[in-house]
Amino acid sequence: MGVRSLAVVAGAGGFIGGHLVGRLLQDGWAVRAVDVKPLAAWQQRHPQAENTVDNLQLIDACRRAVRGAACVYNLAADMGGMEFIEQHRALCMLNVLINTHLLLASKDEGVGRYFFASSACVYSSTKQARSEAEPLREEDAYPASPEDGYGWEKLFGERMCRHFTEDFGLETRVGRYHNIYGPHSAFAGGREKAPAAICRKIARAMLDGSRTISIWGDGRQTRSFTYITDCIEGTRRLMDSEVGDPLNIGSSELVSIDQLVDVVEGIAGRSFTRRYDTTAPQGVRGRNSDNRRIASALGWAPSVSLRDGLSPTYAWVMAQMLAADRQLSG
Repeated sequence: MGVRSLAVVAGAGGFIGGHLVGRLLQDGWAVRAVDVKPLAAWQQRHPQAENTVDNLQLIDACRRAVRGAACVYNLAADMGGMEFIEQHRALCMLNVLINTHLLLASKDEGVGRYFFASSACVYSSTKQARSEAEPLREEDAYPASPEDGYGWEKLFGERMCRHFTEDFGLETRVGRYHNIYGPHSAFAGGREKAPAAICRKIARAMLDGSRTISIWGDGRQTRSFTYITDCIEGTRRLMDSEVGDPLNIGSSELVSIDQLVDVVEGIAGRSFTRRYDTTAPQGVRGRNSDNRRIASALGWAPSVSLRDGLSPTYAWVMAQMLAADRQLSG
């Protein structure tokens, strides 16, 4: 993929970005890791990488970031779980500045290949109105009716990639992520997603001796949750492929939120009374990934089971909470 060996990861201070930097270093790339957050706030920081703090909403910062790069992975976004997405739609829409400026800079600097991290939030809400969710095919993004704010920004970003390829010859790849989880993710503060949030609630109940946990919604809404190693493997395979159209990168193991809680309770070794909060943000009723296209195109599809992924995730969340409790009691 070109004579240069520098890969740029935009959003490297985030959960997925930190894991991707580690994988690229393992694969032999030189990596420039860029994020707007202070280094101390990065989810992971790899000393072998060139770790840089810069605001990628600005074109000059994007030019600095991609200079000399063979490939660019754009994972940078101001986003979080459903609570954040529903309450900060304008901030989510402003992410368009990052992708637009990174694409322009990549075109001008002669970058060989560009990856855009899209989302299952691009899919039509009419396809996600029932818990018995039909797996979402890539073509189900149209006619367009995505998640308000964040989903529209991601869908627009996909179109930008397509037209930069058509008009300027910049090779672009688009992966639609489905509910990625695992160690080093946010698990508190409003930006966490359901697996990390449930792990936190059960870990806290275990530590405090509580018998009750709170569940957002009625517990019957459904999702598929994708473990981080599958996400990174799919991202790398797609980037190295000749697939120019968007591909789902998501698990096809559909579970209800109650079933998700069941799995974490099984890992923790204890059951809890569930208090359902139907006034909390819930998102769509059901969402699952159709993996036929990725399996055909890449000869691979996500395969880590929810149980296998949640075991290390719960252990990591519990370790973080124990460390925080020790520091407070300190």
